[in-house]
Amino acid sequence: MPTVKDVMTSECATCTAADNIYEAAVLMKQYDTGFIPVVDGERLLGVVTDRDLVIRGVAEKHPGSTRISHVMTEEIVSIDPDISIDEAAELMAEQQVRRLPVVKNGKLLGIVSLGDLAVRTPFSDEAGQALSEISESPYTH
Repeated sequence: MPTVKDVMTSECATCTAADNIYEAAVLMKQYDTGFIPVVDGERLLGVVTDRDLVIRGVAEKHPGSTRISHVMTEEIVSIDPDISIDEAAELMAEQQVRRLPVVKNGKLLGIVSLGDLAVRTPFSDEAGQALSEISESPYTH
């Protein structure tokens, strides 16, 4: 059975807790993403999303020089690379998220997204079901 490591994106942009929100926004633009893992070396500390930048940064009138650690999401759900695609889709639906950091022994290995699941034809049903369940919530990530 295919696993998360078969479909995840392993080359992803990251930042550190000491980086600032302007730098995170530039990375988001450069990599065309709204989700950047925050790391200490290879250890995952949290994530910063475009929503974090807007809600916890801009809306609270923090300057671009504010550290990521002040706006990042620390309580994150991650997934093991050896988990099946079905379980990944179920976890995304259950947690109402579209992306999951892939972590093994605390080390960030990559990110798996609904898009990663959807472009793999055999898994499109699972991705569609997860997206449907996520989209039912008024508050999505």
